[in-house]
Amino acid sequence: MIKVGIIGGAGYTAGELIRILLNHSSAQIASVVSKSHSGQKVYEAHSDLLGETELVFTEELSNNVDVVFLCSGHGKSKEVMAQNIIPKTSKVIDLSTDFRLKNTENKFIYGLPELNKEQIRSAKKVANPGCFATCIQLGLLPLASSEMLKKAVHTSAITGSTGAGQKPTETTHFSWRSNNASVYKALTHQHLGEIRQSMKQLHQNFDADIHFIPFRGAFTRGIIATSYTESDLKLEEAIQLYENFYKEHPFVHVSEKVVDIKQVVNTNKALIYLQKEGSQLVITSVIDNLLKGASGQAVQNMNLMFGLEETTGLQLKGSAF
Repeated sequence: MIKVGIIGGAGYTAGELIRILLNHSSAQIASVVSKSHSGQKVYEAHSDLLGETELVFTEELSNNVDVVFLCSGHGKSKEVMAQNIIPKTSKVIDLSTDFRLKNTENKFIYGLPELNKEQIRSAKKVANPGCFATCIQLGLLPLASSEMLKKAVHTSAITGSTGAGQKPTETTHFSWRSNNASVYKALTHQHLGEIRQSMKQLHQNFDADIHFIPFRGAFTRGIIATSYTESDLKLEEAIQLYENFYKEHPFVHVSEKVVDIKQVVNTNKALIYLQKEGSQLVITSVIDNLLKGASGQAVQNMNLMFGLEETTGLQLKGSAF
């Protein structure tokens, strides 16, 4: 049984992580750390877990853990790692942005299984991808792998309010978000760095521009991203390319019909739909930002790191309604 520790246990991603792990056949939650909620029952912060667990938030991490999930805010994971509070024998999966970009000091493997599955299997430290980055990359990886991503990419994507975290802000509270939409961080979003990094990993000479416009949506969870780029591929050839690329990846599916967010909410799936309009290949992808875009993918990475079936504990059921 894999003994799990969670740091930053009161946020949205931690709540989803706990929900998954409580029903995981090979994992046991040993420690949920939240200094702001220390001594409280976990279900007091995550009310959907009432009746599911009697776990209590603690102020300190247990020493008896095989893997630690870092669910604190961006910038906090570096602080945690610097404090040396994680047992040296424990593996680490970070859900923040802190270790996603490679440098000489960064020993974390970028945790997109559809890109780095074999490296993740042998990794001790994994940096979970961003939610926008996951959705957009899954739409572009097959083209990059065949060195067919040579022209500028134009992407627009819209995310639910949970993507901004649990702490209320001016642009996340209900009265502002409801019946509303807005653009933010146009062409400068922080996930662009990891997207470009992955494209160059598959296509060393990749130098095309990626123009990304993110939107805030008036719904709670899910991401839909549409990218288009000039391509010589016929639609049938593109579909074949994508199906071949993802045939060994159990959570990604190429759809014959237009996809929508409700198809993936509460699941770890990613759906992709392809269109060809003139010279432009149009790629639409959808994920649940809290699952395939965060906690579900983190458990997927844990499964790989511990030699389990990739899908263990992630047979989550969504609903079209």
